[in-house]
Amino acid sequence: MIKRARLWARIVRRDVHAVYLASRDPRVPWYTKALAISVTGYALSPIDLIPDFIPILGLLDDLIIVPLGILLTVRLIPPDIMAEHRAAALATHARPVSRIGAGAIIAIWVMMLGLSVWLAYKYIVA
Repeated sequence: MIKRARLWARIVRRDVHAVYLASRDPRVPWYTKALAISVTGYALSPIDLIPDFIPILGLLDDLIIVPLGILLTVRLIPPDIMAEHRAAALATHARPVSRIGAGAIIAIWVMMLGLSVWLAYKYIVA
């Protein structure tokens, strides 16, 4: 069951990216583009209709609204265009991840945190 959930999550992730790519394609009708932008915006946004801290209901919107929106958008996009964008999304996710880049970002965040603590200490003590 866990393997099926992981596979389903990968498919949803791929389709969110493919729908985003399709929203920028001139061959897709304008109303489908509007829906695609709305669905990908909601899927990638940290703001939900129902906050995640509300037990059960907070997670249900992510498990129901996002997949249904993606499903509807995928059905409105012509199949050949969707297949093209799914392949592009898979190719993007297959790229290697830069651990050096991730380390650089983490180092910048740590330095910013240290600077913030130092400035806060200096402001409070002074």
